Amino acid sequence: MTSPRIGQRKTIHNSAIVGLPETAVKESKDRVRGALLNCRFEFPAQRITVNMAPADIPKEGGRFDLAIALGILAASGQIKSEPLKRMECVGELSLGGELRAIGGALPVAIETRNAGRRLILPQANAAEAALVGDADILPAGHLLEVCAHLNGQRQLELAAPAPVSPSPTDSPDLADVHGHYHAKRALEIAAAGRHNLLMIGPPGTGKSMLAARMAGILPPLEEREALESAAIASVSDIPFDPAGWTRPPFRAPHHTASAAALVGGGSNPRPGEISLAHNGVLFLDELPEFDRKVLEVLREPLETGMITISRAARQADFPARVQLIAAMNPCPCGYLGDASGRCRCTPDQVQRYRSRISGPLLDRIDMHIEVPRVSHELLRDGRPEGEETSATVRERVVAARRQAASRGHAGNAVMTPQQIKRHCRVDPAGQQLLERALTQFGLSHRAYHRILKIARTIADLAGSQDIQLPHLSEAISYRRLDRAAPGQPNT
Repeated sequence: MTSPRIGQRKTIHNSAIVGLPETAVKESKDRVRGALLNCRFEFPAQRITVNMAPADIPKEGGRFDLAIALGILAASGQIKSEPLKRMECVGELSLGGELRAIGGALPVAIETRNAGRRLILPQANAAEAALVGDADILPAGHLLEVCAHLNGQRQLELAAPAPVSPSPTDSPDLADVHGHYHAKRALEIAAAGRHNLLMIGPPGTGKSMLAARMAGILPPLEEREALESAAIASVSDIPFDPAGWTRPPFRAPHHTASAAALVGGGSNPRPGEISLAHNGVLFLDELPEFDRKVLEVLREPLETGMITISRAARQADFPARVQLIAAMNPCPCGYLGDASGRCRCTPDQVQRYRSRISGPLLDRIDMHIEVPRVSHELLRDGRPEGEETSATVRERVVAARRQAASRGHAGNAVMTPQQIKRHCRVDPAGQQLLERALTQFGLSHRAYHRILKIARTIADLAGSQDIQLPHLSEAISYRRLDRAAPGQPNT
């Protein structure tokens, strides 16, 4: 090792980042130094301390690179510092100075707009951030472009919103499903009122096929709902498609998913599948195959629409207003009640299988229907006049939701007890039918209210202002599991 010559000053590059940075944040100083030197800027020789406030919140990711680089350049007088007082800057830097995409750009854009500031971010995040209306988004592809903008040499252009696909035209069409008219009717009612739905039937009868077409009959999200769902997708690891941001999300986790994967968690809490399905559909296939403890954590989110994850150092609240669509077999072998007569399960086996789903969770599912096997002729030909398309059903769903919105709530499934009393009144004949159902099936008060909500949705689909006796009768028919003793086939 050679020592420096007399009169030659030794160059010292000593920098530190404080404020609970994780490994990726600690490495920012090396990425920033490489980017500045390769862009022909001078990296200051004195000690540099980067303070990330507040100090008690962990910092993660490479999104701080651009802000650190600009702070060093402004402090050393290589760029103008005055424009930075009105700016927020996020982005990961490569060693050559290119700006790379980051996660969570949409929530950053929302908060920047609320603060009345401008946002500089990578070009790859421009379409996502531009979804926020009235936000000043300045995308850039390189550190030199940002510096030229701040120095007044060449201005960055405002981001233009990406083209939006307003309807879920690429979803599977309901017309592909032949037969199952009772199940299709239940699916339409569930979509119109945001009701939770459980489908029970032998393997291969089309339960998953029906559930996959649920997204196609749902109306596009309103701007506020779309921003909420897009913000959650933005901070997660799933790919984000700005062109389809108004489509209701559809999530279908595998039955081996853990409780943390379903509701969120980790040392640094992150959203789970139920939050990723916010304002959309959460489909749980083979429901009894999920771990019972995993299913039990769904009870409170389904009721409140929120998930609170508490850790020793911090607490996180994630929205979880989802529509649960679930499917299950009627017994362990799957063929209880099937015309083939293949089931050999004993009543005790059936009871143990169904008891994997607790009563309180089942009570929170508004509708339970059977999906039996259809005949070969119906499977081959369907209706003589053809099957209804998703677009046709979606028109009725939109009309029913519009009628529900005129009463001041987002969906019949989320009506409060006061709204139920006001909007779900029934005549004496209907009240007598409800009381008989309560006595005969042993329904809980929650199930009683859910029947009223379903009946209100059926009346909305029929364009009726009042709940009539046929509406109540149909609503009661969708509580199939309340009619059968455990281990016995529904009749």
